[in-house]
Amino acid sequence: MLFSCSAQDKMAKTTNSPSANNTESRPKLVVGIVVDQMRYDYLTRFENKFGDGGFKRMMHEGFNCKNNHFNYVPTYTGPGHASIYTGTTPKYHGIIGNNWYDKSIKETVYCAGDDAVESIGTKDGAGKMSPRRMLTTTIGDENRLFTQLRGKTIGVSLKDRGAVLPAGHSANAAYWFHGRDEGAWITSSFYMDELPQWVTDFNTSKKAESYLKVWNTIQDISTYTESGADDNDFEGGFRGKEKATFPYDLSALKDENRGFDILKATPYGNSLTVDFAMAALKGEQLGQDNVTDVLTVSFSSTDYVGHNFGVNSKEVEDTYLRLDNDLERFFEFLDKTVGKGEYTVFLTADHGAIDVPNYLRSMRIPAGYLDNKATKTRFDKYLMSRFKNADIVENVSNNQMFLNRKHIDSLGLNINAVAEQLVNELIKYNRVDKVYSAHTMVTSNFTTGIEELLQNGFSQKRSGDILLVPDPDYISYGKTGSTHGSGLNHDTHVPLLFFGKGIKHGETFAKTVIPDIAPTISALLGISFPNSATGKPLGFVFD
Repeated sequence: MLFSCSAQDKMAKTTNSPSANNTESRPKLVVGIVVDQMRYDYLTRFENKFGDGGFKRMMHEGFNCKNNHFNYVPTYTGPGHASIYTGTTPKYHGIIGNNWYDKSIKETVYCAGDDAVESIGTKDGAGKMSPRRMLTTTIGDENRLFTQLRGKTIGVSLKDRGAVLPAGHSANAAYWFHGRDEGAWITSSFYMDELPQWVTDFNTSKKAESYLKVWNTIQDISTYTESGADDNDFEGGFRGKEKATFPYDLSALKDENRGFDILKATPYGNSLTVDFAMAALKGEQLGQDNVTDVLTVSFSSTDYVGHNFGVNSKEVEDTYLRLDNDLERFFEFLDKTVGKGEYTVFLTADHGAIDVPNYLRSMRIPAGYLDNKATKTRFDKYLMSRFKNADIVENVSNNQMFLNRKHIDSLGLNINAVAEQLVNELIKYNRVDKVYSAHTMVTSNFTTGIEELLQNGFSQKRSGDILLVPDPDYISYGKTGSTHGSGLNHDTHVPLLFFGKGIKHGETFAKTVIPDIAPTISALLGISFPNSATGKPLGFVFD
């Protein structure tokens, strides 16, 4: 609490809000866009094939922060969305992973899971979600408080965590897509008792069903020179299709790929998200007066496609070219409904992604896959030799070890001494690059390198007792497709574009970090920063 206040006071002295004096200078609507798993170099790699109304419009009319990074690990979806909208890192907002081991209840918990609420819009448990595990406020929360709840906040994403965490605690609603045999947008009783009529109308319109069609490249595949061969050994693909090559008949494949869920792993999932976001704008009358509303939109399909097919695939290229078209369609809708020059947009990503390690190895770049089974066998043998049993370790997840404190106490051992012994053992292991104890994270102050990122991602109450860092580009994942989570540049370097009312045209190579986004939007609106924000407002983006 003291840290949050002092950090906020310090930043407030540097804030020169361009819009704090009157309501007319504020945008009618703030739209936060997160593109799940978007590396920065996708902007430059596919730029020549983008149209003028999507990504290029943001770059040509808005401000491009070209050296924008996550300043913590792990670079996962839950922590990413939380950090973007709270203006701080997992150290303070508490979302330390998508899932993590809860030391107090001895169970793995999900970042957005909440058994105390009920599903709305489905009888399935997929709606039992809320932001209660996020400890701090978001931009949307602060705008709601500032406007005496007159400003609305709505979150939209295929993924529940991509809708719930950005929208915050006081949101009017968050909606996510439940696929399988339903293909419906749902929510939870945390927000409401029943779906609004506009959501019901959207679900019965069969819009989702309309996308169960053939996915082929939007441009001639022979021109997709920015990606590798369509037929290669580095992609996963869909069940029921022998090769991961275009075209994909989604209607024929859906039954073997969880029904409507197949849409998530195609660019049509992004198109459906835009359709629903536009319906939300209309149904909730967002941006129709001088009280600022907030709409958060997360495009999840880019992540599903990347995980399935890999960074260098034709499928990823096609997904981004189609997303560019969807962004143009979305911006044109905003121009008509809210008014050109009356809304502000920022676009970033929740993390990047690694090239498929097997592909990197084929290029003679050091990369590979961790042999966790061999590591566990060797480590268990050490525990038995040193401590006479393996119960010293309670859980291993997210490159962290949680020690059994009760068992350690029963042996008359000191937790910090045991942790340091384990650190000294693990650092000897193959493909382990660095190991640190929780005691080191708490008692040291790192300002550079992976150590700083580890510390920013470390929650004293929630994180493990030992943190492990594997060798660069060695991952725990299948042999096809891409993943993420590290503190390496391919995971931390993501786009940051500002565009619209109050934003000037320009670009910078000065380093910016993800927690800077929320204070920047707060300064633009003249509202309080999220209560634990540690980022700084980027005054150079203001007009």
